[in-house]
Amino acid sequence: MKTYPAPLVPGPVTVPEEIRAAYAIDFGSSDLEEDFFSLYGEVQKKLQNLLETDETVVIQSGEAMGALWGALKSVLAPQSRVLAVAAGLFGRGFADMARALGHDVEVVAFGNDEIPEPEKVIERIKAYGPHLVTAVHCETPSGTLARLDGIGDAAREVGALFCVDFVSSGGGAPLSVDGEAIDVGLLGSQKVLSLPPDLAVTTVSDRAWKAIGKAGYVGYDALAPWKEVPACRALPYTHNWQALEALRRSLEAIEREGKEAAFERHRSVAAHCRKRLQEMGIALHPRRERFSSPTVTAARIPDRWTWAELDRKCRDEGVVFGGSYGDLAGKVFRIGHMGSQARLDLVDRGIDALARVLGR
Repeated sequence: MKTYPAPLVPGPVTVPEEIRAAYAIDFGSSDLEEDFFSLYGEVQKKLQNLLETDETVVIQSGEAMGALWGALKSVLAPQSRVLAVAAGLFGRGFADMARALGHDVEVVAFGNDEIPEPEKVIERIKAYGPHLVTAVHCETPSGTLARLDGIGDAAREVGALFCVDFVSSGGGAPLSVDGEAIDVGLLGSQKVLSLPPDLAVTTVSDRAWKAIGKAGYVGYDALAPWKEVPACRALPYTHNWQALEALRRSLEAIEREGKEAAFERHRSVAAHCRKRLQEMGIALHPRRERFSSPTVTAARIPDRWTWAELDRKCRDEGVVFGGSYGDLAGKVFRIGHMGSQARLDLVDRGIDALARVLGR
């Protein structure tokens, strides 16, 4: 498979050598060894610190979508009411998933060029009385970062759980799980954490554990068996020890840098990326830059170019960006500057290559 000098897709991101090396270690069986459970507990604490939560952190084998499906199936009793906050593909995807599971779903919809307005969301929470409210912190296909102000508190006032997908922002943008009253928080390993797509992380509040107990869902992606891990010294399946060690290394790297410094690195690299694009006359998406995410930049495909042609020409120059999906497919391309890719030199190499392709 061809590799590129300037890999800037919005995940899976480039895996640093220190993290890749963890996959070459020959561990024993995670089911049997005390060292695995000690490592699991250590990584839990590091994730709690990163995500600012005292709640349980569950670390499962599998890609981040496993966390999304597992969360919905685990916390929802049959025919529950779900309010999906949607300003993009993944927000609408939550609604589609809940419908597929047989639940009553209402969508609070906003445009792909917008972010949710908490006041409107809170109004619908009070009117609808959901059992679960879902939201997406970073809408990767749109390049936006949402405000969650007060939504979790409003959900609790009506007895609802608040579930937030921060798969593409966790570790790269300020977020307090407890401060935002998030009951179920979802994170993947292949974005800011800079691992392959092999771990799904879920924060689970005491309120969510009670709902999980009532729902009684049993399945490979179920959260229930993880309530007592690592204390129970038992697992529902053989875990990915190498990936857990890789995650420990990733979190230690963030700790060495400092969490706030990591957030500032993402913010400054994103601002630099958007500035360079604008200087080339490329329109940003969303148009209001204050809505933009620090982990991914979306931009409009220039006139007279198709995404297929632009992608091919950029690859010829050694850079690979990402296209988009849904309503934005063929209209927007995306630059992933998250985790290991949140580097000024890398973004400059990518933008320089883009300038050569466009002749600007």
